[in-house]
Amino acid sequence: MNWITNYVRPTINSLFSRREVPENLWTKCSDCGTMLFHRELADNLNVCTNCGHHMPIGARDRLLSIFDGGVFVEVDVPEPVADPLHFRDQKRYTDRIKEARRKTGEKDAMLVAEGEMGRTGVVVAVQDFSFMGGSMSMYVGNAIVAAAERAIELGRPLVLFSAAGGARMQEGILGLMQMPRTTIAVQMLKEAGLPYIVVLTHPTTGGVTASYAMLGDVQIAEPNALIGFAGARVIEQTIGEKLPEGFQRAEYLLDHGMLDRVTKRTDLKDELVTIIRLLMKQDPAIKGDLPAPGNLSEIKPQEPLQLSDPIAPDAPK
Repeated sequence: MNWITNYVRPTINSLFSRREVPENLWTKCSDCGTMLFHRELADNLNVCTNCGHHMPIGARDRLLSIFDGGVFVEVDVPEPVADPLHFRDQKRYTDRIKEARRKTGEKDAMLVAEGEMGRTGVVVAVQDFSFMGGSMSMYVGNAIVAAAERAIELGRPLVLFSAAGGARMQEGILGLMQMPRTTIAVQMLKEAGLPYIVVLTHPTTGGVTASYAMLGDVQIAEPNALIGFAGARVIEQTIGEKLPEGFQRAEYLLDHGMLDRVTKRTDLKDELVTIIRLLMKQDPAIKGDLPAPGNLSEIKPQEPLQLSDPIAPDAPK
């Protein structure tokens, strides 16, 4: 009986019992509804293989996909004063920061790194929308200044990926002051004769759009990215007219001269390499000779951005 109870019965039950399926193996495309296997989606840089919809990608995963072999070194960013206004709404600002750091594993809403892209040295700054909506804070201002100073020190171009809902309201005027401060950092790059390339991702809005995100020597955007200052509803209510279809989307801005290119994420690295080598007066890269990106198979699917979320902008910051 013991042999039957302890071995035979559990073996039979294991053959016919329902196996548990790990979570996050499949992600549903928020645009076409296709179910996508997580490894296939990660290998395609979180771009739907069926309809081409660009889903959110983490800031660190973005760096991994851009740098040769996924190898980069982070640039130190000075820590600003924590909670200078002692702000509190439903939660303390310090508690919100702790929660965002626990959720993302990052210090704040921007990462700065240096490395090689297409065998060309670059400094890259990436805004992380998952950290309090990528809101522009004193830390973000410090990060852009640090990125510009490091680029000037090394004589390298600066590539910035923007993604934000505007200035961080918990820092009030101190957050808004990062607009002129980052503009000066960009001017430092221009005076040094170094390229400043901006890649606008979904969404880029508010004070970020009104400052460093629209000051690039070359302006590139990902397909269907939302780019603007005020929300569409605010504009409609202000001017009393219906806005055209696709207003504030990347393709509309490209047609009206606000952007230079709209490029798929999977083609972005090659395009950036071509532009950087051209602006740095280097020989064109030989196709097939460029190092491969890092291993992206471990990218975890992220929740699609919901523009109805409170952090999404409907009014200027």
